[in-house]
Amino acid sequence: MVVPELKAWRAARPRLARVARTARPHVVRAARTVRPRLARWTRAVRPRPAGRGAWRYTAGAVSAGLALAAGVAAVAGPWDSSGQRTAERDRAAAQGPAGGADHGDGSDSSGAGDPQTAISAAPVLVGLGRSANTVRSASGGPALADVLGPLLADPALGARHGAAVVDIATGRRLFGEGTDDALTPASTTKIATATAALSALGADHRLTTRAALEPGTGELVLVGGGDPTLTARKDARGWASLRTLAANTAAALKKRGTSRVTLSYDTTLYAGTGLHPIGVNDNLAAVSALTADEARTDGSTSGPAPRAADPAADAARSFGRFLNAQGITTTAPGPSKATARATTLAAVSSPPLSALVERMLTNSDNDIAEALARQTAAATGRRPDFQGGAAAIADRLARLHLPLAGAAFHDGSGLDRSDRLTADLLTALLTKAGDPAHPELRPVLTGLPVAHFTGTLSGRYKGGAAGVVRAKTGTLTGVNTLAGTVVDRDGRLLAFAFLAQDTTGPDTAQAALDRTATALAGCGCR
Repeated sequence: MVVPELKAWRAARPRLARVARTARPHVVRAARTVRPRLARWTRAVRPRPAGRGAWRYTAGAVSAGLALAAGVAAVAGPWDSSGQRTAERDRAAAQGPAGGADHGDGSDSSGAGDPQTAISAAPVLVGLGRSANTVRSASGGPALADVLGPLLADPALGARHGAAVVDIATGRRLFGEGTDDALTPASTTKIATATAALSALGADHRLTTRAALEPGTGELVLVGGGDPTLTARKDARGWASLRTLAANTAAALKKRGTSRVTLSYDTTLYAGTGLHPIGVNDNLAAVSALTADEARTDGSTSGPAPRAADPAADAARSFGRFLNAQGITTTAPGPSKATARATTLAAVSSPPLSALVERMLTNSDNDIAEALARQTAAATGRRPDFQGGAAAIADRLARLHLPLAGAAFHDGSGLDRSDRLTADLLTALLTKAGDPAHPELRPVLTGLPVAHFTGTLSGRYKGGAAGVVRAKTGTLTGVNTLAGTVVDRDGRLLAFAFLAQDTTGPDTAQAALDRTATALAGCGCR
């Protein structure tokens, strides 16, 4: 099968193929490590398969499936050769040798009581590019409903919930309970936002911030391009740097013999209020086309933080200080709009949109989510405000023929409690991201937090499904959600979505969802 590739990855394919061959022994070792942990969890939720042959069959299927992922991923999209994001691999390496070490007892949200074994995040892009599974569940395995049903009935999940499990390779639904019930999705909304943005803009799209000089006036305009990852920090870590933009702008001004400018800033790419309906909140800054470091005032890079009241003015002041350090005198910045006659002196661009999507999903970054909603609106001819962004997301998903019955979007981040999604839509989004016909959507899968390794799942799944579950979390008061992918005992890549409303408490509900995802990972179910 020939899989469409992103342009940037065509040249890299030979190197990735070599890495895949090198990685294959490590993949097998990771599979061996994961296998006994899944076995322990399987025993906790289901009877042992009859006879040794059945276990050898299913365990071998996992190893074969994980090894297959290394070859498939090397040619099918923007991830490393094992289907594992670089950040996960580096984190695993930093934690020491993979597998075999007993770290003693420890509790975690999935309830494991066995000694914790150090493991690596296993490749999970099993099955992509195949028209059907080549691995079948072991005969005599339990029905998936018999395994998941009791776990989803946990009182901690409240009286209202929806759940779905789909085989990504075949698109066949394996389990459903309240799949069409439209519930508050919280941050799993970001899966929809990511899909819409990638569909509208493409995975290679970059967001550009520039400095433009108006002719004859000495006015220098810092023009915001809506890049939520623009940074003013000394170590830009690969993101677009406001310091670099200032240095290049100063050099261009000096070539013109200019050492003094009137500094302005332009945020007109976006429209409407920047204040989210929830009001001033540490979970996100006011949405602006110009912002640096998400307007954080405490030096943090993710999570809740105090924010500058006017992100654009704050970024422009930083830009002015950097110009001053380069020998350019500036006025205090004020709002303006660059004209068509202005000359661009310098510009910096974000990494590809694929990287922004991965960062958004891994860290549950609300600022990136709202920026991508507005970028989607601008790219599709809608007004780039909260309402336009929400409408653009729905429109792009409709164009992908996704099931939108009952869905309602009011923002890009999921902070708005009036958002509504179904388990059916969430699993359809994940399945579409694994479709070989849509390689541009693959960052939706590769950006998902990895159990025990990255992002919002880094402190969860210390046992059982660590490194096997990848999922976007969602939490609001009385709402807990989890949607992502898992490799089951038979090596199948499954998409799942669990949404719970009116939950009794965030910690107990989160633990219940983690137990359900862990059981799915350990289940070779019919």
